[in-house]
Amino acid sequence: MQSKATSPQQYLEELPEDRKEPIQKLRQQILDNLPNGMEETMNYGMFGYVIPHSVYPDGYHCDTKLPLPFMNLASQKNFVAVYSMVLYAKKDLMDWFVSEYAKRCKYKLDMGKSCIRFKRMNDIPFELIGELTNKVSTEEWIGIYETAIKNRK
Repeated sequence: MQSKATSPQQYLEELPEDRKEPIQKLRQQILDNLPNGMEETMNYGMFGYVIPHSVYPDGYHCDTKLPLPFMNLASQKNFVAVYSMVLYAKKDLMDWFVSEYAKRCKYKLDMGKSCIRFKRMNDIPFELIGELTNKVSTEEWIGIYETAIKNRK
């Protein structure tokens, strides 16, 4: 369910009423914990948290015109999703997240390789997403990306 919004404000305005508060809370947690050197943008029809070309000129290997992705946030048809590239690339962080999620949430984790799906808006661990956002610095993410992802292609 990609949005055509060109700004975060437009994206928020287009959300269904029942999604506005959870998306705003998640967005604020991410912004409050976003490592220095990263910024919010719109990409792939959702909120994107990226390392801009001014910090990492190589950009994303799949399309070097795009900045290096770190995390995304979206309202999908049946759920709210947080996409964390770091979870996909760093096993110890994935293990930490899965363990912490189980301690903080009463429902089973619904997750793909990097997509965390929240179907129950009242059971989103907002603070945990903030902690996840702040677990890896900009420099560390560039190193992980270059080692674990970029060099695989």
